[in-house]
Amino acid sequence: MVTRQPPPPAPRPPPHIAEVAFNIPLERTFHYLIPGGLQSAVRPGIRVAAPFGRREQIGMVVQLLDRSPIPAPMLKTIRRAIDPVPVITGERWALASHLSAYYGCSLGEALAVMVPSALRLTSASAADASAMSHDVQIDAGGHQTRTAPFRLSERQQEGLAVILRALDSSRPQTILLHGITASGKTELYLQAIGHLLQQGRSAICLVPEIALTPQTIDRFRERFGDQVAVWHSRLTARQRAAAWQRVVRGAARVVVGARSAVFAPVARLGLIVVDEEHEPTYKQEDTPRYHAREVAVFRARLTDAVVVLGSATPSVESYYAATHGGVLVALPERVRGRGLPQVEVIDMREEWGRRRAGPLSDRLQRALQQTVDRGEQAMLLLNRRGFARVAQCQTCAAVVRCARCSVPLIYHASRQELICHYCSFHEAAAELCPQCRKGYLRFRGAGTERVESELHRIFPAASIARMDRDTTKGRESHRALYEAVRSRQVGMLVGTQMIAKGLDFPEVTLVGVVSADTALNLPDFRAGERTFDLLTQMAGRAGRGDQPGRVLIQTYCPDHYAIQAAKQHDYARFYAEEITMRRRLKLPPFAHLIELTLMGSSRARAQESAERLAGELRRAMRGKQMTLLGPAPHRVARLRRTHRVCLVLKGKTVEPVVALLRGVLQSGRRFHGMPVVVDVDPL
Repeated sequence: MVTRQPPPPAPRPPPHIAEVAFNIPLERTFHYLIPGGLQSAVRPGIRVAAPFGRREQIGMVVQLLDRSPIPAPMLKTIRRAIDPVPVITGERWALASHLSAYYGCSLGEALAVMVPSALRLTSASAADASAMSHDVQIDAGGHQTRTAPFRLSERQQEGLAVILRALDSSRPQTILLHGITASGKTELYLQAIGHLLQQGRSAICLVPEIALTPQTIDRFRERFGDQVAVWHSRLTARQRAAAWQRVVRGAARVVVGARSAVFAPVARLGLIVVDEEHEPTYKQEDTPRYHAREVAVFRARLTDAVVVLGSATPSVESYYAATHGGVLVALPERVRGRGLPQVEVIDMREEWGRRRAGPLSDRLQRALQQTVDRGEQAMLLLNRRGFARVAQCQTCAAVVRCARCSVPLIYHASRQELICHYCSFHEAAAELCPQCRKGYLRFRGAGTERVESELHRIFPAASIARMDRDTTKGRESHRALYEAVRSRQVGMLVGTQMIAKGLDFPEVTLVGVVSADTALNLPDFRAGERTFDLLTQMAGRAGRGDQPGRVLIQTYCPDHYAIQAAKQHDYARFYAEEITMRRRLKLPPFAHLIELTLMGSSRARAQESAERLAGELRRAMRGKQMTLLGPAPHRVARLRRTHRVCLVLKGKTVEPVVALLRGVLQSGRRFHGMPVVVDVDPL
């Protein structure tokens, strides 16, 4: 008797349905049919173009399915695949889920922020050619340059040992590297990364400003050559694709860049450095409103990596965490025995009474003249763009305001225009008041453009440059200004806060702060912290070479604790004052804040909706450890013709508050049809 074998099972057909997440504020995904021609191309982590409503939308494939609860005839079909390979892989799936849960955004919004919309991956050969032209530093002899590690001081050696032990432990840790300006923090980053590369692992180094990127890239390339990839918003589409593919293939294992570099697709991630970790530029302004420092810490947990937070003026939250169960490494001395610059505070109340109105005091002008006479360099900080902050009528006292926003227009002399720094509305600067048509407009309050003009008047033979958002719009403008100052083609540099962060010019011996009060008078509980940070960081630009440094700070509030602490380079004094206030008012780090902003076409409608939302939140919060403040007008109550009202929620942890919000807000993060902006840990 012959036993007949059962026929082999029929091969299972490949999944033909894709679950797709879109960059929209909807807490759901969508199912699409995969056409036969795309069966091999569509995979999880691939971006696809698909019909969505009446238009085509780019979405991310989350997973493939055999079936859908929606009948096949009702499913739309994917039109094309955007990427040749997945752009989301590994731990970044879990990272996206965390972003969604913590920052109250949809999964599609979280995935979208991790992959630049302009990213268009090409063939490896084209990418390599572009990458080599962009990322490798070649010396005059045609060879790739490399530098050896510097000899470390005793305190640097102790700090490096702590970091290396953490790297070798293969478990996630966060280390706060609190080093005064010019204490050699960057050298510790470089040596730690070098140790990591020998183990076959990778690293990310974040810097807060594109202005810092040229200097940082130069130091990293000199040490690690073509293993360095650059990542920031000024890259061309071709450069971005080249850098992405080199990182994915492991050809570049060190990524240097601004905020979004925290999502770089590195494999075997072992270290994330967040340089100048206190800087507010690490906070994303659009959804999802993440903070790169917090994302770095969570990503490190997923990969058993180490996070090093470096700063001369750590954020209050980071310093509190480091001294309450965390790891703190201190570098209290400058390298090579250099001393901190002498800081002098100029009381502008006294200056005002004995001199003509102007942005520069007599003492600062004399110091600048002495610097010019010695052939040295100077830097001047004023954290305000434009020529004048206010255009005011001399007759009726009316201030010219933006027609779309509730803010005064800023006068820019180079364009002869009044400009809104929020919505970019602009109009020609008139002589007569547009309100009364009688009085002449007077321009008051100085900006960087005014200071530059004043310097040219006082020092007509000096080489002067300005660095702010107006002068750095070009793709290579930051590099050009940096090179001009480094090569001493520029003797005086005036700029906004972007010149206060990490720039290292050894010939700068004088630093002037034109107004220390610009941040101090803001309605923000962090006003003192921001003032201390900015003054201390700016002071740190002086005396980084062989000559001693001098710092002059102009202020109308010379006795404020933030200014006095900055004068003495005394972080401990500042922190003691600040943490006492935060503890008393239950502000971060003793609570988390979540700001809700309702936007309406009229003030009355926005206010009414905010009050109704507040009522629903209070009912949902009963019995929970949460507090609600507001509603109140937003800091900018009208923006681009939209009225804004805000509420603030306080909670010990974030996730329960976000979960409560998901239950109260309607689909699309709306409340009775009105958009609601959710900002977790707002700055």
